[in-house]
Amino acid sequence: MAKMTMTVALLNRLSTLILGCSVALALTVGSSSPVHAQVAVMVNGEPITNYDIEQRSKLLMLSTHKMPDRKDVINELIDEKVKLREGKKFSIDPSATEVDQSYSAMAGRMRITPDALTKSLESQGIRPDTLKARIKTDMVWSNLVRGRYKESLQVGEKDVENAAKEQGDEQKPDAAQGMEYKMQPIVLIVPRGSAPEVTENRKKEAEALRARIQSCTEANAFFKAMPNAAIRESVTKTSADIPAPLREVLDGMQIGHLTPPEVTKQGVEMVALCSREPTKVDTPKKREIREKMFAAKYEAKSKSYLREVRAAAMIEYPKTQ
Repeated sequence: MAKMTMTVALLNRLSTLILGCSVALALTVGSSSPVHAQVAVMVNGEPITNYDIEQRSKLLMLSTHKMPDRKDVINELIDEKVKLREGKKFSIDPSATEVDQSYSAMAGRMRITPDALTKSLESQGIRPDTLKARIKTDMVWSNLVRGRYKESLQVGEKDVENAAKEQGDEQKPDAAQGMEYKMQPIVLIVPRGSAPEVTENRKKEAEALRARIQSCTEANAFFKAMPNAAIRESVTKTSADIPAPLREVLDGMQIGHLTPPEVTKQGVEMVALCSREPTKVDTPKKREIREKMFAAKYEAKSKSYLREVRAAAMIEYPKTQ
């Protein structure tokens, strides 16, 4: 019994020593300011400092336009720690390169460069790593939930059809029946760095070709032989795969004709419409219903999974807090 008592005492002292070392390390590397570096929470031996809370608060304020509650911010950061730890258990740990790629993709969706996004964050007093940390957590958690609960997240087509009927969409022809489009992308190449006049001339050239091309067979023969132009392999998509503005264009044009030219990074692009057939395989409305049903399942599973891993975590608040 004496030996057991000594062992327990030793383990308690060792735990205290480890916690003290972790806090000391956080104080050393977290920030030059003692107030900023002060540890607010320890999660599985990893510190969350006041500086972390301050940074995340600024990021949330930037997106919501209101100051978040401190407790909510701390809870989000705790969730982040336990999610990342759970990911490592299953060898899900995105590299810095993968996170940077997602960061760049986010900037692209905002129609700015990654450098511009970084400067925008820094102008608000937010380190880019604060956003990257959140991006990494989202990557890890999405892979975990989708990978571990793949079967239970599936949405049955019968459920989708029943939901569509409940909403009365079977009585609407445009909702019950979609279209299947067979298309061939075409590009008139404009070298990078070309003067605006070059692009404008290629657009005029494309408009002239729209009036000339009457079929996909003709388009293939012409563009395969045309210098600085390319016609790609045909692709088949349903109404549900295509944005509404493009659907309107495709539904309103004749088979074999070309869509209006659009300037892209490659040059001036068009699409040749080779066929357009009715289909019940998928429709925009069914896609919308399916995505909502999946999102509801994902959210429920994500919350229950998070409760599970958080309950198993060691969360400690220093006595000074």
